[in-house]
Amino acid sequence: MEHGDAASITPADRGPYLVRGPVRLQDADGNVWDTEGKAVIALCRCGGSQNKPFCDGTHNTNGFDAVDRAG
Repeated sequence: MEHGDAASITPADRGPYLVRGPVRLQDADGNVWDTEGKAVIALCRCGGSQNKPFCDGTHNTNGFDAVDRAG
């Protein structure tokens, strides 16, 4: 990784948040998700995943569109 062990989070165009690097992932209910050994995880941002907090590709069929770049 470019910045040592620092994690990075990048929103994919019309897709999930791509998380690279070591992270501790905890949901709103306090559940901790094991991400050990995963180079990249994809987190849902469309709200439609049946596998939250992870992306299951639902954004491809539910009309999710989050591209909004300031000129």
